Amino acid sequence: MKAKLLGLAAALAVALSAPASVPVKAQDSIFIPLPTYRTGPFAGSGTHIANGLRDYLTMLNERDGGIGGVRLEIEECETGYDTQKGVECYQAMRGRKPVVFNPWSTGITLPLIPLAAKDKIPILSMAYGLSAAADGNVFPWIFNPPDTYWDGASAIILHIANTEGGLDKLKGKKIGFVFLDAGYGREPIPLLEQLASKYGFELLKYPVPAQQMQNQSSTWLNVRRDRPDWVYLQGWGAMNPTAIKEAAKTRFPMDKLISMWWPTEDDARQTGEGAKGFMILNFHSARSDFPALNDIRKFVVDKGLSQVSSPDLVGTNLYNRGVYNSVLIAEAIRTAQKLTGKKVITGEDMRIGLENLQITPERWAEIGFANFAQPVKLTCTDHSGHTQLYIQRWNGKEYEQASEWFSPMTDVVQPLLDKAAKEYVAANQPWPERTEACATN
Repeated sequence: MKAKLLGLAAALAVALSAPASVPVKAQDSIFIPLPTYRTGPFAGSGTHIANGLRDYLTMLNERDGGIGGVRLEIEECETGYDTQKGVECYQAMRGRKPVVFNPWSTGITLPLIPLAAKDKIPILSMAYGLSAAADGNVFPWIFNPPDTYWDGASAIILHIANTEGGLDKLKGKKIGFVFLDAGYGREPIPLLEQLASKYGFELLKYPVPAQQMQNQSSTWLNVRRDRPDWVYLQGWGAMNPTAIKEAAKTRFPMDKLISMWWPTEDDARQTGEGAKGFMILNFHSARSDFPALNDIRKFVVDKGLSQVSSPDLVGTNLYNRGVYNSVLIAEAIRTAQKLTGKKVITGEDMRIGLENLQITPERWAEIGFANFAQPVKLTCTDHSGHTQLYIQRWNGKEYEQASEWFSPMTDVVQPLLDKAAKEYVAANQPWPERTEACATN
């Protein structure tokens, strides 16, 4: 009897000490807050991104047990794309030692830039935010891979020039710029003004206030009056489908309407046949047949852990945008773990991981995304990477690739980024000198 009791006691002790019975503690995990906006006038864009962001990281937890043996603690914070709410999310979560913060809004990113160094939390503003933050010497805690808005704007102008027969053919052309009248929409203007002066085209600006983005009839009447040769769209949320509809309504040629990389398939689909030919710039695939996406379906969607309203949404343009962002996070964590020798990393470690982030074609294939996107390489000085881009065209059912991959005008953009970084420092004195050592892989 005594032996039996001892056996039960031993079994109980084993059961109580078994890892499966112990909840994951915060210090045993890596905390990644996800500011999202699933509500409000920008939810049509934000929901897809939020799903992609969350599903990829959840898949790593479910399939691999996290990264490097450490589970990821994921928590959303609803911002409604409101800057004040976004800053409140940051303030509420910074005490929990997140390894990175993704504002998902240029407006939210800007007030966080001075706080990042103080709190030692890297800010990942993936392909948005302050373009000058690509300068790692000035902004060691801010990262905006794989391209800045200025890269994107230069690529759109370059595509227009190539279509017209060369950069010299831009002289005398009129290029309209329809933009959300907010920090995000205004970000490319300094570069566009420089390019207009350099290449001799006329830049016509059409700001759309957020409260009018679903009623753009007056904007497009002005476009029809001015008869620009091309229109470059920098819209977001409900502004994009409205702009496409109004462009079709005023008979603006769709093959002369080109957008920054944010429209969804639904944005174009809502205009029906009239949207055929509409173009967007992109830096990743909008296909759905990647092995890693199959793993998301298997380990997340099929298990009821995703918030997608339909499995068919896995692999759409902005869903993949959220996935791309989470791939950057995951690969930077792996890099930080390798460089520091730690499993549970800090924000300071993550900053080192981001500065040494490199995703080669072989690595993209290894993680189930062969030919999904171009290689990414960040350094201490270059926090963007300025990767190649391509043009997608709406064919009435889906976006199809309409150009080869091509580089933005980095020779033009880089000096302007350097100048803008210096101007930011001058306007925000005292701005701290970089003291962070440059760790290398």
